[in-house]
Amino acid sequence: MTGMEEYHNSSEGSFSSEEADVIVKECVDNVVGGEDYSQSQVNKWTSSIVERCLTQLVKHWKQNKYIVTCAVMQKTGGGLHTANSCYWDTTMDGSCTVRWENRTMYCVVSVFAVAVA
Repeated sequence: MTGMEEYHNSSEGSFSSEEADVIVKECVDNVVGGEDYSQSQVNKWTSSIVERCLTQLVKHWKQNKYIVTCAVMQKTGGGLHTANSCYWDTTMDGSCTVRWENRTMYCVVSVFAVAVA
């Protein structure tokens, strides 16, 4: 039944922002899900989050190049605003931004997927 495996493998399909959103949330949960904000851990967390995201995204859609950014901010009552814009082929390329939070911090991860021609 190798046909079923091929059918469920999305590596040949186009990038899906909705699927990427789920992947990114799982990666963030796995790295900082139960943690409280800690300045000494932020560099380690952000590195782990982007590496995990890249690994999982490439497993799902091998045909793309990826850019992943991650920002972690302590909850102090201050504002956090982000924006991005892309000029590309919307049929082949895609992006998603995930805003995650817990009791003590915010985490914003952006993914940009660019199809290799």
